[in-house]
Formats: sequence, structure tokens, C-alpha cells
Amino acid sequence: MSASPEEPPPRVSVVVPFFDEEDVAESVLKELRMVLGDLEAPYELVAVDDGSRDATYERILAGIAGDPQCVALRLRRNSGQTAALAAGIDRARGEVVVLLDGDGQNDPEDIPRLLEALEAGFDVASGWRRQRRDAYWTRVFPSKVANALIARLSGVPIRDLGCSLKAYRREFLEGIRLYGEMHRFLAIHAVWEGARLTELEVHHRPRTSGRSKYGLERTFKVVLDLIVMVFLRRYGTKPIYPFGGFGLLSMACGFLAALAAIAFKFAPPPYTKSFVETPLPLLVVLLVLVGVLSIMLGLLAEMLTRTWHESQAKPVYRLAEVRGGDEVERPSPEPRTSAS
Repeated sequence: MSASPEEPPPRVSVVVPFFDEEDVAESVLKELRMVLGDLEAPYELVAVDDGSRDATYERILAGIAGDPQCVALRLRRNSGQTAALAAGIDRARGEVVVLLDGDGQNDPEDIPRLLEALEAGFDVASGWRRQRRDAYWTRVFPSKVANALIARLSGVPIRDLGCSLKAYRREFLEGIRLYGEMHRFLAIHAVWEGARLTELEVHHRPRTSGRSKYGLERTFKVVLDLIVMVFLRRYGTKPIYPFGGFGLLSMACGFLAALAAIAFKFAPPPYTKSFVETPLPLLVVLLVLVGVLSIMLGLLAEMLTRTWHESQAKPVYRLAEVRGGDEVERPSPEPRTSAS
């Protein structure tokens, strides 16, 4: 939603999703309002009810009552944290967008420190829960393993990707389509787009009511989503590389198998074997067919990718700055959208 000419957009937007948090929703929002009220910059608070089955939405309305800088969104059904955050980000108007959980475990007092990091020149400030108040074997340990794997695969050295408390410059959230568990990779996506990231140690409170919506199975979902993201990042514009590379390798193995079959055919006794005495001819046909099909699949993916890039007008670069004379601009020009 765009701001009216009479009402300039706020400097900071805080997005908080809730799901079945009737015991803490009101207190979380009131604490956030107190912290944000002490900021020198204008702010807005966007609370999102992700189709809760209890009285969470009523508690949200009580928590923002009388404050014109707050807004409540209610989804028709439970759509997941990613969808709830997407709804809040779409509604947010601030130059800086802060995200955090609505379960009360994130400390709002850490928000000013994240904003100071952005003022210092960073584009993303991510919380690091050094002292987590969760069960070790079911929450902390799987999270450490997942974070190490994610840092390895993505190339982004972040220690606590699962911490929801993060602050972003708005430009790095625009145009991102969120689905699955992709909200957890917003910081990684921003770094891939050229953002400067820093991690700050933040407080983590024990859960005082309700139960965690996260289980061990979510770790596997996050890893699978990461594999998709990394593949699209590396080969999203050139799918012919992995498919074509595998196809060429398969055909090369088929060629070697054909040489082996010929060698057996003309080898001196007792090593002589006819083509029908070994599985090599069948293996040659199989490997060559797999290779040809893989290359054809890569070509098809290449055509689909180019069509998608052209239809979506997806930019192939992002300008960080343009200098001219004595002025410095941060423009948003019409970028080149060709997939070539």
C-alpha cells in the first residue's frame, strides 16, 4: 500500500507474524510499541494473524488499540510463516523492514541495535542467538548442523540463520516471491544480490506459554529448500550446464564402454568375448541414450528459462550506486532483462 501525499512513509516497518499466540500477542505488541516509541525515526507496526484457531486476533487488536501507527492483518486460513511474513512485507511501507517472531522469545530491545548497524552502512542486520533458550537436542543441535550446512552450500557465513530477528533495507526485499520455508533464506538471497550483512548477538528468551511450531522435520524441509535455492542461484539462467554436463559425461562413459567391447572382441584367446557375451553393448546404448536425453532436457530447460526471464522482465543486474558530479544517487533504473 502506497502512502498518501499527506502522510509520508515511515522510516521503519516492523512485521510480526502470530499463530495461536493468544497468551503473549498483546504483551508482545505493547512491548514493541514502547521500544519503537523511543526511536527518533517514524515507524509502523504490522501484526499478521496467520489464521489462528484461538483468540490471537482479538489479542492483537487489543495490543494495537488506539495507535494509528499500527495495523493488523488477518489471513483467511493458516498459510505458514513464510506467507504471513510475505503479507506483512507487502503491507510495510518503511525504508527499513524489521522481522521478528510473535512468540515473545525475541527481545524488542535489540531492534535499535539492528537499526544502528544499518545506519553504519550494512544492508542486512541479522540476530545471533548465542545463548538460546530452547531444548538442545531437538532444537539447538539440529539448528547448528543446519546452519553449518547452509553456510557451506550457500557461501554465506551466517551463524544463526534461524533467528527471525533481522533488519533489511527495503530494496533487498522487493520483488522476492516467498514460498515454502523461503523466509529463512531472505538474508542469503539479499547477500547474493549484493547486500552487506552483519550479525549481532541478541537476547533470546525462554518460551513462557504455548508450544513451538517448529519440529525436527522442519530442519529437513529447510535443507531441501536450500538445495533448490542453490541450484537456481547457480544454474537458474544456464540450466544447460548441469544437464548438458551430465549428458556429455554419460556419452563419454558410453564411448569407453564401446571401446572395451571392441577390445574384448579382438582380444587374443582366452580373453576373446563376442558382443553377446558381455553386457557392454547394452550399457553403451543405455549410456548414450541417457546422455542424449539429458542434453535435450537441458536445451528444453534453457528455452523455458529464457522465456520466463523475458516474460517476467527479471533483471540480470542490480545497480548499487551512480555518481555524477557532486551528487550520489541510489537509482532504480530500468535494468537489462535479457536472459542472454
